[in-house]
Amino acid sequence: MNFFIHTTGCRANQWDSYAISNNLQKEGLVESSLSNADIIIINACTLTEGAEKDIRKFVNQIRREKENAKIIIAGCHSQVYPEKSFGADLMLGQTEKFNIIDFLNKTGVFVSQRNSLFLEPCNVDRLPAGKTRFFLKIQDGCNNFCSYCIVPYARGLPRSRPSSEILEAFAALKKIGIREVVLTGIEIASYKDPQSGMGLKELLLILEKSVTPERIRISSIDPLYIDEEFIQIVAESLKIASSFHIPLQSGSDEILKRMKRHYNCTFIMDIVKNINNRIKNAGIGLDVIAGFPGEDDVLFEETCCFIESLPIYYLHVFPFSPREGTAAFSMSEKIPGSVKKQRVKKLKTIDNEKRLSFYRKFINADQIIIPEGKLYRGFFMRGYTDSYMPVYVPFEKSLENKMVIVKIKGIEKGLPIGEIVR
Repeated sequence: MNFFIHTTGCRANQWDSYAISNNLQKEGLVESSLSNADIIIINACTLTEGAEKDIRKFVNQIRREKENAKIIIAGCHSQVYPEKSFGADLMLGQTEKFNIIDFLNKTGVFVSQRNSLFLEPCNVDRLPAGKTRFFLKIQDGCNNFCSYCIVPYARGLPRSRPSSEILEAFAALKKIGIREVVLTGIEIASYKDPQSGMGLKELLLILEKSVTPERIRISSIDPLYIDEEFIQIVAESLKIASSFHIPLQSGSDEILKRMKRHYNCTFIMDIVKNINNRIKNAGIGLDVIAGFPGEDDVLFEETCCFIESLPIYYLHVFPFSPREGTAAFSMSEKIPGSVKKQRVKKLKTIDNEKRLSFYRKFINADQIIIPEGKLYRGFFMRGYTDSYMPVYVPFEKSLENKMVIVKIKGIEKGLPIGEIVR
């Protein structure tokens, strides 16, 4: 029997799909193309209205093209909105999606309670070779309950992978030739080894001295965790990449309070300054939500001015998307969709200016990248620097998955272009 997995959403979902695939292959099923699949699994994000629309659209497409296929919606969407099946045969929650084989002969909804969700095994015996970067989920769940966010309801309470399992996975990834590992999760700042109680900082110090791939990158992390000690660990590391992805969400103190974010803009400014003072050319990115309820023109302008004042690299911009079940869903002073679109456009303009300014700092500088095998614009291959800047070099298959030094020659059509030094 053949299966196909369609993954939407975050890096944690990508890991989960990898784990689901491993489990099904162990049971004798074969991963195939969409056209050859008997079972189609949608590992579905539900973070925004757009994500939900994509699920519905994909299910409708499959129903038209493959009438006899069994359609399964699994993960976050099923966990939070099990009644919204959009015509799928089976709805499986966060625990059930890792045991799909037990539900193949059933239809309907199977969702565990939020407080009973678990963290799936790592399966280091089935790690995929032939990749440059690998996203390793070390933690799942969140208990922050920001007013706009459905994730705590979708992912359950925080739980963490044992450090012994993480170290085993790192050693296995090193052995099969992975060059970079990204530590990912839902709220990795809450990482706590279930065996020893150690936190993320202690884990990073252990990884520094252990057998690992050459580069370790940290995914999105709560700004409240980025203190002097954390910055020092990154600054002194020979492995941890100097890139920081921080979920700011707003540059207005008033909106941050409405979002139930427990910091203010001065706190963020201090973090950014401390990082830049301690780590030369650090790449700092921010998540920003446009059009949160109550964000009038004055407060939005506060956000724009604040972000423009920060010495950062890039933005990830999202329009506010109301999710049933969150506190923000019923808030008054909602912002029209047309206004949200205008604000997203302005923030993306700021993002483009920030990126180009960051890129220009590296012109004529030497940087280390790990080129990936994909072809871009028919001529280039891409690799990322320590600070997460993409560099495009002429395609040469022998460079794939090698750590090479490149000189940044300039910027063409918004892309940093490099030449191989050695």
